[in-house]
Amino acid sequence: MDIEIIAEGLEFPEGPIVMPDGSVILVEIKRQTLTRVWKGRSEVIAQIGGGPNGAAFGPDGAIYLCNNGGFAWHDAGGLTIPGHAAKDYETGRIERVDLATGKVERVYESVGGHKLRGPNDIVFDKAGAFWFTDLGKNYPRHKDRGGLYYAKADGKLIKEAAYGFVGLNGVGLSPDENVVYAAETETAKLWAFDITGEGDVAPGMLGLAGRQVCAQPHLVYFDSLAVQANGDVCVATILNGGVTTITPAGVSTHTPLPDPLVTNIAFAGADMRDAYVTLSGTGKLIKTRWPEPGLKLNFAPY
Repeated sequence: MDIEIIAEGLEFPEGPIVMPDGSVILVEIKRQTLTRVWKGRSEVIAQIGGGPNGAAFGPDGAIYLCNNGGFAWHDAGGLTIPGHAAKDYETGRIERVDLATGKVERVYESVGGHKLRGPNDIVFDKAGAFWFTDLGKNYPRHKDRGGLYYAKADGKLIKEAAYGFVGLNGVGLSPDENVVYAAETETAKLWAFDITGEGDVAPGMLGLAGRQVCAQPHLVYFDSLAVQANGDVCVATILNGGVTTITPAGVSTHTPLPDPLVTNIAFAGADMRDAYVTLSGTGKLIKTRWPEPGLKLNFAPY
């Protein structure tokens, strides 16, 4: 596999969005910024604060961010590692960034009277609403759980679709938008939620919504994901660093990449086979060619 380094020296990059001019907009979680990078240069679009995480274009042309509220950070053998909640952690939230001005607005910080803990990843449906995951928040002796949520971009509706998971991370929609997929980090499980209405999903077994598509048999963590045009789900994978591609039937294959903390994959290009991947431990954004085209995201440039 040929790999091109698009940017390096980044402070835990995630959420890449590829632009038609060849630049890539992404978050730097440790730096707390929304950043635009080109090969050889970068600029800060907005200083976010907290922990800007998943990012996506909304129907109004603004970028909507999941903000996890911030991590404590560690260095391990030259790798940047996120840890427990930051000392100044306040709350998780969903934010809107105006690209023209850099203005940051909070859209949501609670649902049903409960504070969001660590919003992580986001995907818009064709109607202009979005699904997002909440990873929860880790502390030295306990953990706040999270779940799957649905919201309108205008700030007028937010719903909890499923709750109680051990850290839902990546999120994506099937090509027909009848299923929303979410990756559970610590268990390395891919979950599928059958959409039954506006922000509603089918009930699962024992009161926990969703159905398990796949679980990895060895110790890895799942991070963000992207869906291919054929419906397979590509999950960025930590420890065994790379991308795990999973069919809707649960068959998985793994593509290794040179960083144990691979966190995001995004597709672009005329044939949607250019894969942009964040190697967060070493602070790089890379580009490679993918065997299958990715699914075009609603409201995205590609």
